[in-house]
Amino acid sequence: MIPRFRRRFSSGRLSSRVVGRDGFAITLAGRASVTYGGMNPTERMVGSLGGVVRGDGDGWVIDPDGSRYWGVHGAAGLLLRAPLPEGCTGVLLQHRAAWSHQGGTWALPGGARDSHEGAIDTAIREAEEEAGINRDDLRVVAAVVTHESPSGWTYTTVIAETDEPVATVANFESTELRWVDERHVHTLPLHPAFGSAWPMLRERISALDPQG
Repeated sequence: MIPRFRRRFSSGRLSSRVVGRDGFAITLAGRASVTYGGMNPTERMVGSLGGVVRGDGDGWVIDPDGSRYWGVHGAAGLLLRAPLPEGCTGVLLQHRAAWSHQGGTWALPGGARDSHEGAIDTAIREAEEEAGINRDDLRVVAAVVTHESPSGWTYTTVIAETDEPVATVANFESTELRWVDERHVHTLPLHPAFGSAWPMLRERISALDPQG
């Protein structure tokens, strides 16, 4: 299975270099570099099941200007909304663990896309892993590309609804999960990318909501 991995990248005129026991880097000629972490190529291939490689999206894409983006194939997050007891609408936010990228900020449950996944699949899987959300409890209503880098890397925000604030279970990537009134989201220390996307997302949400 390793030769297949090498063929996949050789067509893009990529060169690889070892960056440590936990990963390797691949440099796209004149465009961006991709740094994989967590497993070496052999471990990734051995860890595959039925031809699908789990976790093959984990790694940094680094644009020529030095900007870093998590997710070799892009990334996606879930914007889950629910009516709160106070009569307003809340969204589920994740307080990112201190060790993580932009730790201490608030954002959406989300993460890297694997090569076999679409953005919606990724967002739901990540919400299950990071917040214990059951996919059967939500309804997807929209998917919006909220960031695209010069190299083509994208982040997709998947908007979904649930009938009530469902129970959550935080994993090691979160210090807290909280249902937050949509009107107060901007008052929190947001992850920079989420903070930039939030005004556009509010507009999209307003368009989706029934107009009274």
